[in-house]
Amino acid sequence: MLQDRLLKAWQTKGLWAWALRPAAALYGFLLRRKARRFTPLDQPAGQRPPIIVVGNVLVGGVGKTPIVMALVQHLQSLGYRPGVISRGYGRQQSSVAPLAILPATPAAQAGDEALLIAQTTGAPVFVAANRPAALAALCAAHPEVNVVLSDDGLQHWALPRDVEIVVWDARGLGNGYLLPAGPLREPWPRQPWHPYFKGTQVWQLFRTGQEGTHASPEQAPHAWPVVRHLADYALQANGSRLGLSAFPQQHLRALAGIAQPEAFFADLRAGGLALQQTVALPDHADVAAWWQSLDAEAQSATWVCTEKDAVKLWAVCPQAWAVPL
Repeated sequence: MLQDRLLKAWQTKGLWAWALRPAAALYGFLLRRKARRFTPLDQPAGQRPPIIVVGNVLVGGVGKTPIVMALVQHLQSLGYRPGVISRGYGRQQSSVAPLAILPATPAAQAGDEALLIAQTTGAPVFVAANRPAALAALCAAHPEVNVVLSDDGLQHWALPRDVEIVVWDARGLGNGYLLPAGPLREPWPRQPWHPYFKGTQVWQLFRTGQEGTHASPEQAPHAWPVVRHLADYALQANGSRLGLSAFPQQHLRALAGIAQPEAFFADLRAGGLALQQTVALPDHADVAAWWQSLDAEAQSATWVCTEKDAVKLWAVCPQAWAVPL
């Protein structure tokens, strides 16, 4: 599979990476030219709430959405009234207008991650490809919001920000090259020509217990390790809750349509589940359509999935179990 070959090539400075270095140089040149022509469109202090952008430098998912949800819930516990903006990846809507995401919004309109945030946190969520438009719509509809989190958007320069949280996974910097020779969306450490080189706080979160991260929390200022693990229980659409230790050990199957599905399956096994079958779908896949393609025997099995998959799967299979992260 081309994607798997690229991910493997991006971890080394092999022949493929060297062959693509001219294209990476062109990409870097275009980034610098864009930066020279870019003028931040920000509002004067006091006319907008503080903005926290949670993003990644690497191509592919690194687990930003669970971090956004954890931050929202933590801010709520401190008395803040956070709101969230997102692009709404996986949406099937053609409209470019910002959309308010409610817990009952269909996943096809909301995008799986935005819907999960709305259902889990209860915070107001707006999605739009144009992040500043989503920000304006959120602030207009919810003047009580006093801090905004953006799920992704690190490279969406038009979006103003006060704090950037960069999330890293086991890949670290990979081979250190820009796209397409490597996995980096922008040079890292950030260069002086970058429009947000100054004026924003940059915090970094690193997965713990994983090899491959080139920069460690001890080597970077404002950086911390983060531990991500599954809950010891699962939920159904009606709110039923079951401890993982009580799951049947027969005919148990697992589904994950996320960036790194094998990590989810490994965590389930570490939690004591004996999986008869695992199904890895592409990130943001149409899980409902996949379910409809299964035969009766497969549909009668006990399925466990991620929360992100559940917001789509529960519409056609409310008996599926979601294990929170």
